[in-house]
Formats: sequence, C-alpha cells, structure tokens
Amino acid sequence: MTKSDYESLLKRIEKNISNVKTDNRFELPSVEVTWEGKKTILRNFSDFPKALRRDTNLILQYLSKEFAVPAERVGDKAIFTGRRDPEDFTRLFKIYLKDYVECPTCNSPDTKVEKESRVSFLICEACGAKSTIKGKYA
Repeated sequence: MTKSDYESLLKRIEKNISNVKTDNRFELPSVEVTWEGKKTILRNFSDFPKALRRDTNLILQYLSKEFAVPAERVGDKAIFTGRRDPEDFTRLFKIYLKDYVECPTCNSPDTKVEKESRVSFLICEACGAKSTIKGKYA
C-alpha cells in the first residue's frame, strides 16, 4: 500500500466518522430555582430522582451534604437554606450522575444499585458490568 492510498483511506474514514452523530438519549432535566428571602427552592426536585432512577431521600441528602446546609422536601420541591445558583445544582447533579448512576464501563445511565453485605454495587443493565460504589448516596 502506498502512502497516497493510505492517506485517501484515512480521508474516507474521517469523512464517514464525521457524518455519524452520537446521540446521547439521556438528559438531565433543567433546574428550576426560585428564591424566597434567604432560602433557595428547587421547584422541580421530584423530576431528578425519576430521571436518575434513584431514591429521593438519598439525592436530597447528597445535595444537603454538598451544599453543607439543611434541606427539606415539600411536595415536588426541595428547600435549601441560603441562596444557591441554578448552575450549582446542575454541577452537582452531573457529578451525582457520573459517580452514582453512569456505568463506568459503557457510560450507560441504565443502572441499578444492589447491596450485598454492606457493600453497594452498580449493576449495568446495558452491558452487565458490576462495580462497587464509593459513597452512600446511591
């Protein structure tokens, strides 16, 4: 194979790869925040446990710990002491998604948590991988 044949093959492959769209079917809901005095209200809090398929109380505990403030759930909302930007919530939900939801092998969000003798495992429903989870908020 000559150098020109090799380069033409590379260009053809590059053209085909650039036409392929990677479609990430999983998206976090957008954060809806309002403020009342010195409290931050996450109005659509209940959307996140549904999207992430995780326990509502554990997600609330996680956010409360990361913000280092008390939090309470009122209906579909979560109320946090102090003023927080929507970007803060978005950043924390992305970290939670990476640490407690996405499969470390294939990056699929289709996972479930199983506990075996005080150790939590992340089981991927897409590729079947089983990995330990560091932390208690899964």
